[in-house]
Amino acid sequence: MMIAPELAQEIVERAMQVLPLNVNVMDARGIIIASGTPERIGDLHAGAQMVLARGAAVEIDPAATNSLPGAKAGINLPLYGRGEICGVVGITGAPDEVRQFGQLLRITAEMIIEQALLTGELQRERRYREEFVFQLLKRTGVSPESMAAWAARLGIDLGLPRVVTILHVGSDDTEPDRQLLDLQRAQGELLSRWEDLPTAVLSPRELAILEPFVGSEHPAECARQALLRLGELNALVEHRLELDYMLTSGIALPGIAGASASYQSAVTTFAIARQRGVKRPYASFYEHTLPVLLVDLDLGWKREQFLAPFARLSGGDPKSAVLIRTLRAWFANNRHPTLTAKALHIHRNTLDYRLQKISEITGMNLDAIDDTLLLYIGMQLSAP
Repeated sequence: MMIAPELAQEIVERAMQVLPLNVNVMDARGIIIASGTPERIGDLHAGAQMVLARGAAVEIDPAATNSLPGAKAGINLPLYGRGEICGVVGITGAPDEVRQFGQLLRITAEMIIEQALLTGELQRERRYREEFVFQLLKRTGVSPESMAAWAARLGIDLGLPRVVTILHVGSDDTEPDRQLLDLQRAQGELLSRWEDLPTAVLSPRELAILEPFVGSEHPAECARQALLRLGELNALVEHRLELDYMLTSGIALPGIAGASASYQSAVTTFAIARQRGVKRPYASFYEHTLPVLLVDLDLGWKREQFLAPFARLSGGDPKSAVLIRTLRAWFANNRHPTLTAKALHIHRNTLDYRLQKISEITGMNLDAIDDTLLLYIGMQLSAP
């Protein structure tokens, strides 16, 4: 292994803050790569070459400098990283005067090297994990076999149901740099709490989080668990975000295809939540299951039949916008007349009149479950 010049200079600077002596760091070739005497950087260090050849410390007294051109009196010690010599550290001065500092300096330097190695490994591991999440959700051509091996290397069991949560920041007219900065801040906050959490920035507006999901056969329990987790994530990132944002989680499914489906459903949940005017900054697939399932559903000729009643409402009356808003509020409040009137800030009689007009224009009996369902599905399939 090789010591980077930047790391070597850090060793020199930190050592010379406490030692009133010149310190040099040489690489595995014996070349000075950092020094308290900058003009020596790039010179071949004879003492370091002797250390590398012997694998042991070498002292150079003033008399020995006469036979070693360019050498200065001092002590030079081998530096080890992961069990192998990676360089040499030297202190300039008469050996009897600087010997007491030698081992302390070597230990300090090796601690700095070890810390840098650990930091580098952590960063590589995070990049490796992030690339896995990106490939898993975007499906850019990596084979299922390779993805399975990748998951095993990371200790991710794709046989378990997993849910994808997406953090969406900003809007279409927000500068990408600002969006990306927000995402990176949020990602850093998440990883400081859960360092092995699989996350990936998928675009300047999207940060994906991949997690196992201990589900239930009861949809209400799934929704409860999803909202609890979303609330926890939101509490962690909200103070780090400067732009408008929303967290949405998808369906929990096992397997490689399941992760991709969870991502797509999380994206669709975001669109549905915005369409429905959800006030809180997070939403789950399990709260909006039917409209999410209906989006992009390939219904063939049946699609037109679902759309027809709502289409008649859209174009059959000069006040269609008011009627559509009324119908959406009626469904959003589970067809409860009092709650709907309150949400729209209108009188109950006004609501009854509007619902009667909707029934007349669409030809749907709002007291019949079949007609109501047809109208609801048509509304969901229509553009917001």
